[in-house]
Amino acid sequence: MAQQLSPVSGGRQDSAAPVDSAQSAPAPKCPWYAFATPTIGRAVRHASRLLHHGGSALPGKVVERIDPGFLARTLSSLPYGVVLVSGTNGKTTTTRMVASMLSDMGLRVFTNPTGSNFTRGVVSSLLTQVSTFGHLHADIAVLELDEAYAVHFVRQVRPRYALLLNVMRDQLDRFGEIDNTARLLAHVARATTGTVVLNREDPRIARLASEVQPGVQVRYFGLSQALRSYFPSDDDMHNTDMQAAEVQTAEAQAVAVQAAGAQPTGAGSSTATATATSSATYNPDCLNADVTLTHVGDHEATYRITDHDIATSVKLEGVYNLFNAAAAATVVRAVTTDTPQGVASDDDLIASLSRVTPAFGRGETISVNGTPVELLLVKNPMGFRLSLASFPPAGHDTMIIINDEYADGRDMSWLWDVDFTGLRGTGVAAVSGTRAWDMALRLEYDQVPVSHVDTDLEQAVADFVAADPTTPKRIYCTYTAMLRTRAKLSHITDVTDAGVGR
Repeated sequence: MAQQLSPVSGGRQDSAAPVDSAQSAPAPKCPWYAFATPTIGRAVRHASRLLHHGGSALPGKVVERIDPGFLARTLSSLPYGVVLVSGTNGKTTTTRMVASMLSDMGLRVFTNPTGSNFTRGVVSSLLTQVSTFGHLHADIAVLELDEAYAVHFVRQVRPRYALLLNVMRDQLDRFGEIDNTARLLAHVARATTGTVVLNREDPRIARLASEVQPGVQVRYFGLSQALRSYFPSDDDMHNTDMQAAEVQTAEAQAVAVQAAGAQPTGAGSSTATATATSSATYNPDCLNADVTLTHVGDHEATYRITDHDIATSVKLEGVYNLFNAAAAATVVRAVTTDTPQGVASDDDLIASLSRVTPAFGRGETISVNGTPVELLLVKNPMGFRLSLASFPPAGHDTMIIINDEYADGRDMSWLWDVDFTGLRGTGVAAVSGTRAWDMALRLEYDQVPVSHVDTDLEQAVADFVAADPTTPKRIYCTYTAMLRTRAKLSHITDVTDAGVGR
């Protein structure tokens, strides 16, 4: 039985509650009309859902306009403050893990479960939880924030805990180059008041330890040496691509010069060697990790916590989520250290982790007339690569849906950094979305057969799930494509309401 932490009644601090606040300044004063803010926001949400406009972020956008202090004012009452989760990959599932584990430890947790990770999405989630007068009945908030909007958030609310997962090339039209994304996360590290948890395997994230304020604790999560090849960093991935390209160039040059009767220069291989050498300068083993993933299997993993190995089964899908679980366990250990009862036992922590189920659209399986349909969110090269590696295509029909709305990122050139050759044997049954033809072209270059291309997403999804009902289905989709896919499936079968509309 997990130890229970004493909740603080009414959102007020007592002698057992932490004395330092998650905010560096008093909560904003209420405007005279603040009493109406929750009612207005809920009315907007209800109207939006009735009109099938989603209902996830619009209410928050309206409330931010009419009552800018609502977010900070509401979260300021939380006795254990805010856990902010950010990074390129894994935010939604990791946030779900942290929230679930803290709840198992006895804390009342507020979170934003829909993956709407802009500040207005957090405000929209608050509107579903606060009382009519704006009181939030919770002890701690665990919030997923987009890398750019995390900067806006910490200007309003300074988190007590920050969990920074990784930095990958993602949405280049929004973030620019990868080092700019790291700079965005540096703002979060500087604003955090209690503990910053960092991925020691990602050099850009590990370096953020230098950004934290004096007195703020830094903790790390990590991998054993044997597993690092399963989870390449962005530099590892691109160095591998560059080396492969250099090898191909060198081979082409060698053929050309040999045909001309000359000797090859070897220029290509020397460049590859220089790249490989530069990528090997960072050594993660110089940092001690609180929680280390040491073994992965089929829905099982082993974690080392304070020199003690604990094996567990997991309900999460995808090998990458086993590493995210180490991140979640590390931040939960930090939070429970600050509670009156002290740090949760390692066995209770891992037992809680084993019960976490996938977040919506992140390995979520929906049954359509008895056929399992699995939804997998993809939004950058690394995430797509790891998903393809985690889920062998044999025995499944595969569909890929690519949209280029703002929440997906307008620049879809990242698809050319994904290796799709593993799909050659089974092919892809259907491709859809606003960039369906771009995706089909990309698959053609990797010699992956595509049976059907249709830019009408809803019709394509209906046709895909109806075909060959004896075969399980798997759909890889970008964020807005995933929302529309769930909405379409909800008209065919029962789909859990994630608060994002139908």
